[in-house]
Amino acid sequence: MSLFTNDKDPTMPTLKTVIVALLFPLTLWSMDVDARQPNVILIVADDLGYRELGSFGQKRIQTPYLDELARQGMRLTQHYSGNAVCAPSRCVLMTAKHPGNAWVRNNRELKPEGQQPIPAAEITLGERLQALGYKTGAFGKWGLGGPGSEGDPINQGFDRFFGYNCQRHAHTYYPSYLWSDDQRIPLDNDPPVPGHAGLAPDADPNDPKSYEPFQGQDYAPDRINEQALKFIREHKDEPFFLYYPTIIPHVALHVPDEELEPYLAKGWNDPPFSRAQGFGYTPHFTPRAAYAAMITRMDRYIGNVLSVLDDLELSKDTIVIFSSDNGTTHLKQEVDYDFFESVGELRGLKGSLYEGGIRVPCIVRWPGHVESGSESDFVSGFEDWTPTILEMIEADHNIDSDGVSLVPTLTGQDQSPRDYLYREFSGYGGQQSIRSGNWKAIRTGMNRGNVKVQLYNLKDDVSESTDVAKEHPELVEKLTAMMMEQHQPSELYPLRPFDAPAQRPRR
Repeated sequence: MSLFTNDKDPTMPTLKTVIVALLFPLTLWSMDVDARQPNVILIVADDLGYRELGSFGQKRIQTPYLDELARQGMRLTQHYSGNAVCAPSRCVLMTAKHPGNAWVRNNRELKPEGQQPIPAAEITLGERLQALGYKTGAFGKWGLGGPGSEGDPINQGFDRFFGYNCQRHAHTYYPSYLWSDDQRIPLDNDPPVPGHAGLAPDADPNDPKSYEPFQGQDYAPDRINEQALKFIREHKDEPFFLYYPTIIPHVALHVPDEELEPYLAKGWNDPPFSRAQGFGYTPHFTPRAAYAAMITRMDRYIGNVLSVLDDLELSKDTIVIFSSDNGTTHLKQEVDYDFFESVGELRGLKGSLYEGGIRVPCIVRWPGHVESGSESDFVSGFEDWTPTILEMIEADHNIDSDGVSLVPTLTGQDQSPRDYLYREFSGYGGQQSIRSGNWKAIRTGMNRGNVKVQLYNLKDDVSESTDVAKEHPELVEKLTAMMMEQHQPSELYPLRPFDAPAQRPRR
């Protein structure tokens, strides 16, 4: 039997769960068994830009439920995702380690299905809450370890999982199957719609019928939402943690016609994306309308979650957190980020450590604790959610992490500014950044040997348009040293030119 799974009796706690539980001895033994701990719902959109919600300035896309959530809670206006792309951002979220210490620091697919797994020794937010008696469920896209691996969500603190394990599998919204715990569940898509494909060689890109092969029947996000709602209903009488990493609005542009129709009626000049230009996802005849419809569909799913909380009279007892794993995609012909002003005044998109790639919308609702309609510009990041949630539920939050608890900010108290917020990303040319106060140092193109540091004053120049490094050499030297202090070398994700590349095995 594995040290981390109980094969003989799945109802018995695993050794790993026991070890994690021992990290919270005072909390576990002193907890009032009659007290209802607050539920926690953590929702993470996929590639949603900073300005793509109405409550964050969006004018064209309708997001009524999330806008109402913002009116009922707090907007964090300087919140940062864990990294600039999917897997490393989620690793920061789950492990509370910033990218210089995290295990996963870039997307890395492993065959036959899944991404580089986080090791069994990593302690996730799911495991911490599981050890405190919470029922835990993850619904959506995982990306931190393939089925049956150490990183499988069922092996990382989640009692229930439903959705896509693999990020590439999640490129289609009409797949042939989804994962339910450790079982494949078939969907009624015959054939499934691929995430990457082009029009037929003889197809007319200006004929809407040419795009019919990319319309499926069984929309996976519908299934995922149903299972998330079922999880809430099944555990309404006990504290639960619902992690909902929705795959929307990541391309491909797949959305049911009923969601598309209202945006088609707007008469946008919407040139088709036919994929004739080269790399991309599946074509769509009206990509602007499709993208807007996908975000509105996601908003409706979140509305369903909030409605169930109301129906079960759980809203006052539930902490709801919403954010995004990184900025808007850079695939302009599929997502017209200029038309939607997806990142507003910010520089950069997905894959970039400039603000547009990592500054993301964030909303927190906690009735009776977080003031309705409030906002904060406190600098925060994905590594903060583990200590924050633990303090929210009155558990020991003095854990080994790179995050800080945001409870003082969320509850309207004074909170000292953090010393720094560090990011690194070995992909997209190699990048490194650090923010301290209003100052941000960043370097790009590191894989080509570039170590030149750019410096921006975000208070005066949030668009990062004017590099003032030459005017502040001492500050550049200080922030450069801080960046290197936070970087721990990784064999899997070397940050060149400082780390040696991983040795590939000989064939």
